[in-house]
Amino acid sequence: MTDQNCMREKILFVDDDHNILDAFRRNFRKEYELETATSAREAAGIIARKGPFAVVVSDMRMPGVDGVQFLTRLKEICPDTIRIMLTGYADVQSSIAAVNEGSVFRFLTKPCSAQHMKRVLEDALRQYRLVTAEKQLLEQTLSGSIKVLTELLALVNPDAFGRANRIHRLVRQMALHLGMTNTWEIENAALLSQIGCMLLPTMAIQRITRGETLDEEMQHIYDMHPMIAADLLGHIPRLENVREMIAYQEKKYDGEGAPIGGKSGPDIPLGGRILKILVDFDQLGNSGKSTDQALGILRGREGWYDPRVLDVLERVLSRKSGYELKEVRVDQLQTGMLLTEDVQSLKGTLLVAQGQEVSTVLITRLRTYAEISGVHEPIKVLVPPVEERGEQEQDSC
Repeated sequence: MTDQNCMREKILFVDDDHNILDAFRRNFRKEYELETATSAREAAGIIARKGPFAVVVSDMRMPGVDGVQFLTRLKEICPDTIRIMLTGYADVQSSIAAVNEGSVFRFLTKPCSAQHMKRVLEDALRQYRLVTAEKQLLEQTLSGSIKVLTELLALVNPDAFGRANRIHRLVRQMALHLGMTNTWEIENAALLSQIGCMLLPTMAIQRITRGETLDEEMQHIYDMHPMIAADLLGHIPRLENVREMIAYQEKKYDGEGAPIGGKSGPDIPLGGRILKILVDFDQLGNSGKSTDQALGILRGREGWYDPRVLDVLERVLSRKSGYELKEVRVDQLQTGMLLTEDVQSLKGTLLVAQGQEVSTVLITRLRTYAEISGVHEPIKVLVPPVEERGEQEQDSC
């Protein structure tokens, strides 16, 4: 009995012989959701409109783009799709090309009986489910690990968490301006950039963010935090690029700074160059400098930053308008709001420092304090413009 999942997993047959396509439709339309195309060009249009497809079965010899070329291209744009080659020619070289270039799952020769084709399709669908299930598990593990680490940082060192969130607010727009395609990597690098600071006491991070000096021991630990974070992320798959960005977040463009030796200039990962500028800009802002003052100081530090990235930061900051200042109660806090003043208990104890972005963890924390000992209200916040809130909601989906 055919697995019910097959009805939801689409199969595409590509062949310039209408009779063969008619036979496929007669034999399989009741068991699978299928589409047919008579050329690679037509198939590409169907994939764009109706994809993704679990399985694509393509004829070898077609006018224009042949089966090998088509499946090779399909591998690039739809790597999870299982690819099957069907041909009436027992051509060894074509078979080798199809397997090597198009990563073909099966190579079938015509005529191919409906029973044999069905067995191959079932094998291909099982392979597709295995591939997609492993991918989904990996993505869930990845997102879950990042969520745990950021929430742990929020609980252990709220000031370091706030710093990471402030950096995160700017990093996506900068990445897009600089032509980065995998923005999820630099966004996660920003969120995780401060997890190495979990070893530092909160007071040390507060002094760092205000631009104050640390004693020798604390400074040594702080200098190690990028590599500590990179080492922690070494146990999580798919974060190799993220780890490298974080490891280079304190590296100056001229090659000075940690990690010692190695890369300089454009050889430094672009994500690392972005983080370096944003970390330093955040520190200047928290030490009382205005945006213009902070940018002036950054530009005066010869050899510290990539000039192109610094130009992009200035352009992004010039567009950061439209935030609305509001006073809200604890039960009115929403994720994405920015705290413009310290949040204190009724007894005057500092609960959350200004500048932090409101997160789910922060809301839970303040609501708990409000129930137990009370929180000084109202709280002054900046509410992001509607379009930015829409982007944040999309990213969290």
